[in-house]
Amino acid sequence: MSDTFDITDRSGLELMQAVLNGDIPGAPMARTLGFAPYSVDEGKVIFRGIPNEGSTNPHGVVHGGWYGTLLDSCMACAVWTKVPTGSTYTTLEYKVNIIRPIKLGTQIEAIGITNHAGRSTGIAHGEIRGVKDDRLYATGSTTCIIMKMQ
Repeated sequence: MSDTFDITDRSGLELMQAVLNGDIPGAPMARTLGFAPYSVDEGKVIFRGIPNEGSTNPHGVVHGGWYGTLLDSCMACAVWTKVPTGSTYTTLEYKVNIIRPIKLGTQIEAIGITNHAGRSTGIAHGEIRGVKDDRLYATGSTTCIIMKMQ
């Protein structure tokens, strides 16, 4: 895996596929929080992860920030797969709806799907589902800004 790479000569889809393949590093936070890319297609990204004790709040349940980070990651990366060469993106805002608690040790999928990617904004929605039981644990939506790099 290379420690340096030039993001200006690749599309978002190419970059996200390079992260999936281990050719370039992904977000350090993903390693810290125990999730990684599982599938990358144009307009759709899936992360898989397992919350551990480090993901809990003082009450011993999975912290809402863990849900939010996974949803922000899968939704924004789904938008990234639609960003052309010479542009970049970042999250403007996102919303999370937690439906039920995730038990520690449960493997989940965070699925992000792009609804729109234009010249300056991208919109996506996402879900967190159990891998084994397909239960819906949370949903989310995001708006990202898409910017040309100088």
